[in-house]
Amino acid sequence: MMRTYSALFAVLASMAVAQEGLRSSDATFNESELSDLLQGNVIEFYDGSKSTYSADGTYGYTYTDDGPVWSGKYRFQQDSKVCVDFDNGSARCDIFVKNEGRIILIIDDGTRFPVRNITVDDADSS
Repeated sequence: MMRTYSALFAVLASMAVAQEGLRSSDATFNESELSDLLQGNVIEFYDGSKSTYSADGTYGYTYTDDGPVWSGKYRFQQDSKVCVDFDNGSARCDIFVKNEGRIILIIDDGTRFPVRNITVDDADSS
């Protein structure tokens, strides 16, 4: 009976990790660390898209520098999550982790987007 519970617990635990897209080698951030990493910075991904986490709490995402901006407000949560309430009424929460020295964004379906570069938001420094 105890083995059954142990096996069930192991399966449920692995399902929870898989649902969030986390790997055993992923290191999560607490709210303060996530704030230090993102607030006031522009996060550039390898596909050229950029997420801007302005110091005033506003968020902007653009796929190309001259493309439209998806804007909203962001907030940090526990377990390495940052959530965005977009101006169009939609919302999403993503997870940032560190894995083998690289920062990675994980979206709801588990897709992983490695961060190419982090720079200071020019709008915040002026």
